[in-house]
Amino acid sequence: MSRTVQIAVAAIPSKASGVLVLLCDEALDLAESARKLIGPDGEATFRRAAAIESFKGKANAVLSIAAPAGTSLDRLVVVGMGPAAETGAQAAAALGGAIAGALAKAKAATVILDRANGPLGAEAAADAALGAMLRAYAFDRYKTKKKGDEADAPTSLKLTLGVADPAAVRKALPAKEAVAQGVILARDLVNEPPNVLDPPTFANRVKDLKKVGVEVEVLGEKELARIGAGALLGVGRGSEKETQLVVMRWNGAKNAGAPPVAFVGKGVTFDTGGISIKPAGGMEDMKGDMAGAACVTGLMHALASRKAKVNAVGVIGLVENMPGGSAQRPGDIVTSLSGQTIEIINTDAEGRLLLADALWYVQDRFKPAFMIDLATLTGACVVALGKEYAGLFSNNDELSERLHKAGQETGDRVWRLPLAPEYDKMMDSRFADVKNSGGREAGAITAAQFLQRFVNKTAWAHLDIAGTAMGSPKTEISQGWSSGFGVRLLDRLVASYYER
Repeated sequence: MSRTVQIAVAAIPSKASGVLVLLCDEALDLAESARKLIGPDGEATFRRAAAIESFKGKANAVLSIAAPAGTSLDRLVVVGMGPAAETGAQAAAALGGAIAGALAKAKAATVILDRANGPLGAEAAADAALGAMLRAYAFDRYKTKKKGDEADAPTSLKLTLGVADPAAVRKALPAKEAVAQGVILARDLVNEPPNVLDPPTFANRVKDLKKVGVEVEVLGEKELARIGAGALLGVGRGSEKETQLVVMRWNGAKNAGAPPVAFVGKGVTFDTGGISIKPAGGMEDMKGDMAGAACVTGLMHALASRKAKVNAVGVIGLVENMPGGSAQRPGDIVTSLSGQTIEIINTDAEGRLLLADALWYVQDRFKPAFMIDLATLTGACVVALGKEYAGLFSNNDELSERLHKAGQETGDRVWRLPLAPEYDKMMDSRFADVKNSGGREAGAITAAQFLQRFVNKTAWAHLDIAGTAMGSPKTEISQGWSSGFGVRLLDRLVASYYER
C-alpha cells in the first residue's frame, strides 16, 4: 500500500533529534537556523561526508549521514536545491518528493524548509508537502507477499515541517492535500486491473465523490439509447459490461448561475481494439485506456475537497472495447448524438467515438465557458512528443496559452500541435458525414480534427495524454506506472484563471 504521509507544521526549532532534513545550495551553504541545529561539529561532519560522496548540492540530490558525529541525531539528510534554489510549484514539489524518497525507511523526520538565501514561502512549503505525499504513493494492494526492503518499510511517515510562518503554511496546506488526494485517486483508478474496474464498477466508485459534495448522475445504456448516443454505444457492443456516461457537478462559484468549466474524459476500461484487434504484446497496458476519465474524476475530487470557487462539470464515458458477435465492424455506420453519421474504418479508433458523444452532450446541456477533454487517444502523439509532453489541440488561443503556462508551473507539460482544414479533409467519408480514422499520417492531428466536429463554437482543448498518463518516466513525485497526469495541470488552470 502507499505510505501514509502525515504533515505537521511548526516553527523552526532550536533543537532537533531523530531524523533531521536540511536544505543546501550548490555552494553547500546551509541556512543559519540549520547551522545552529547541528552545530559546528555537525557542519564539519556534513562537509567531510559531502567531499567523500562527491555531493555537490544539485537540485534534489541527497546526502544521508547516519549518526553524524558532533550531533545527537539518528540521521542527517541534506537535500540539494541547485544553483538558483528554485521554489516554483514544480521545483518545490520535486524537492518534497526527493525528501520523501530519502526517508523510505524512516517513521518520522523534521524537515527545515529554510535555505541560505531565506526560508521557503508558504506556497512553496505546501507544494513540497504535496510532492512528499505523491512520492510515497505505491500500488501494491494485490501483492500478498512482500520481499526484502518492501517487507520492512514502515507504512507511515510523519513529517514535521519547520517553517518561518507556520500559520501561512497551515492555511495553504489543505488545498495541496486535496490535489494530492485527487492525483492519488486518478493513479489508483488507472492501476486497477480490468477485471476489477469495469464500466459499472468505475461508475460506482465515482459515486464516492458525493462525500465531498460532488453531484453524480449515471446514464446507462437505456438512457444513452434514448438520447441517441450511437457513437458511444457502438464502442461497447462487443462487451458484456454495460456502457455508462457519468456526470459530475461541483457548484462552488459565488454566482450559482455562472457558466461552468467542463472536463471530459475517455474511459475505455479495457481496449482490445475490438474487431481490429491489437497485437498481443503490451495489450495488458490497455487497462490504462481510461486515464482521461481517471484524471477528470481525480480533478473533480480535488476541486470539491478544496472548495474551489467555480462551477465545474466532469463527464466521463465508460466503456469496454471487446470483440464479439455483436461488436461493431469496420464498414459500419453509426449515428452520433449530434446527428452526424460516422463510418467505422477501424474499431481501434474507438476513443474518439466515445468523446464525440460526450463532448456534444456537454456543450449542448451545460453551455460551458470551455471544454477540455483528456484521452489516451493515439500512439501517433507518443511518436511525436514521447512521454514528456501531452499533445494540445485547441480552437482557442487564450485557453491554449493558459494550459501551457499551467503545465510549465506544475510539470504536467503540454505542447500545442496544429489544426487545419487540410487535415480535416482527411476525415471525410465516402458514405457518411465523417470517418473515424484518417490513416497513419498526422494521426494525432486527424483524431483532434474529428473531435472538433462535435464541439460547435465552444472554446475547447483536446489533450492527448497517451504518452504521459501511464508508463511515463519516473520523476521525484511519480515512481509508479500511472502518473495521475492532468489533475495538477487542470487544478492549477482553474485556480489561476477561473475561480471567482
